[in-house]
Amino acid sequence: MFYKFLRGVVCTILFLINGRARYVHQADLPDGPYVLVGPHRTWFDPVYFAMAAYPRKFSFMAKEELFQNPIFRWLLKHVNGFPVNRDHPGPSAIKTPVRILRQGDLSLIMFPSGSRHSSELKGGAAVIAKMAGVPLVPAVYQGPLTFKQLFSRKPVTIAFGAPIVIDRKMKLNEEGQAVIEKQMQAAFDQLDQEIDPNFHYVDVTGEKKE
Repeated sequence: MFYKFLRGVVCTILFLINGRARYVHQADLPDGPYVLVGPHRTWFDPVYFAMAAYPRKFSFMAKEELFQNPIFRWLLKHVNGFPVNRDHPGPSAIKTPVRILRQGDLSLIMFPSGSRHSSELKGGAAVIAKMAGVPLVPAVYQGPLTFKQLFSRKPVTIAFGAPIVIDRKMKLNEEGQAVIEKQMQAAFDQLDQEIDPNFHYVDVTGEKKE
């Protein structure tokens, strides 16, 4: 109930600040749970991903330090967040999201690169998707990169790609991970080009990502 309420509040605020976002291939999203993956470009792109995929509800990882604050802990738990030690992730970093996905009520938002300032894909999302028996759904965000830029009313576009299904027999060793990472990156590139053929991501530090 709180998730739905908060979504409505956030949607209203973002609409007043930036206008209506454009969602591409929204109707092609799977009916069941999935792992939504995308390049992490701004601190609020997960918010737009969650809004674009409505009515599907999402869970997400948050660094465990945030749960030390009682207010943040209450808020994160009510929006389906769970803690992860990013420096030393234990088995729960895989087991918790797998359990959540298997229950079927929630999907999961993950950023394979981990950081907004990294373009290197990592394999956690593929492992979780395979163990839970759900697809990976690639998505990209194009739009303002800072909260201040939202007020410029530069349009926001979210595009979803075709689900990537991981064969249960596939070994996610170094070679297998490389295959999935290549599929994800190809999907991100294709979606970016579909939205804007001239698109090049430049992060807030000024470092250009191709």
